[in-house]
Amino acid sequence: MMALSAIGLLVPAVFHWVTAGRSKAEEGLSLEISIVLFVTYCLSLIFALKTHKDLYLGTASDHKESVAMKPKTAATVLVVATALVAWMSELLVHAVEGASKSLGMTEVFVGVIVVAVIGNAAEHSTAVLMAMKNQMDLAYHIAVGSSMQIALFVAPLLVFVSYAIGQPMNLLFTSFEVITVGLGVLIVCLVAVDGESNWMEGVLLLAVYLIFAMAFFFMPANLSILQVGLVPFLSR
Repeated sequence: MMALSAIGLLVPAVFHWVTAGRSKAEEGLSLEISIVLFVTYCLSLIFALKTHKDLYLGTASDHKESVAMKPKTAATVLVVATALVAWMSELLVHAVEGASKSLGMTEVFVGVIVVAVIGNAAEHSTAVLMAMKNQMDLAYHIAVGSSMQIALFVAPLLVFVSYAIGQPMNLLFTSFEVITVGLGVLIVCLVAVDGESNWMEGVLLLAVYLIFAMAFFFMPANLSILQVGLVPFLSR
């Protein structure tokens, strides 16, 4: 799923590079890729929640602290939480604009680093708490699952909405952003491939993230592709 996420986001940039931006099919390509990603995400939910849910149950110890919640209650909590998060996101965006200008931060850095870190604070804290309880499978799925959800669900959905309101967006990224996406997937795969974890692997992940953050901080504003409009949403 991570590899698919990376491929879906990298192909438009590669296509743009190969055709030298002369193809009229670029916007259509992004829309078609978005459809593929969205359908795949829906099928992955069926796979994880129905046909192969036993693969995601983990060990018995992972569920000792679970509390039963009725579907209606869970749905209500989800809807209310989503509304509050949307409201807080609006407040955050308006507050960040002034702060970023006063601190000399570019919009791409704010979108890729600042907004992403603050916006994912709840997930980050949950993953850390699960890791402290030695539930590494759950911690890993929280971290990686969030990234895949953004790439396979949120990004295609934004493309669909952009067409619905008459302002089509595409999935085209700059070369540097394409490279960071690929390297991000690679380092996570290298850490997870042996099925084990330790604190040094966590240090490696943080080191890679800090390197990316420093690069985005010093990236000239005129090199970013702010017209794409997806960077803040895909930065997770």
